[in-house]
Amino acid sequence: MKPLNYAILKYFTNVEEACADDVINELKGQYGKFKALNKKDVITALMTAEANGLLEETRFDMDKNGELRVYYHAHEDGAATINRYIKD
Repeated sequence: MKPLNYAILKYFTNVEEACADDVINELKGQYGKFKALNKKDVITALMTAEANGLLEETRFDMDKNGELRVYYHAHEDGAATINRYIKD
């Protein structure tokens, strides 16, 4: 099993775009018992990946509770870097 942050990054190499809720829903089967698989920590991981040039923001909207959702995607260079360092 990969570390959670690696799994989060790797997820973005397989989807067009996603928000923190999408990441949590996708990874909860395998990583559901990890304390860091929560919205706050996943958002922090996504923002860190964006700051490091691996992901970029694509759009944002509001969920049904009025909370902001920010969507990201792994651009070509970011996906290549992720795949170079994190193997399947």
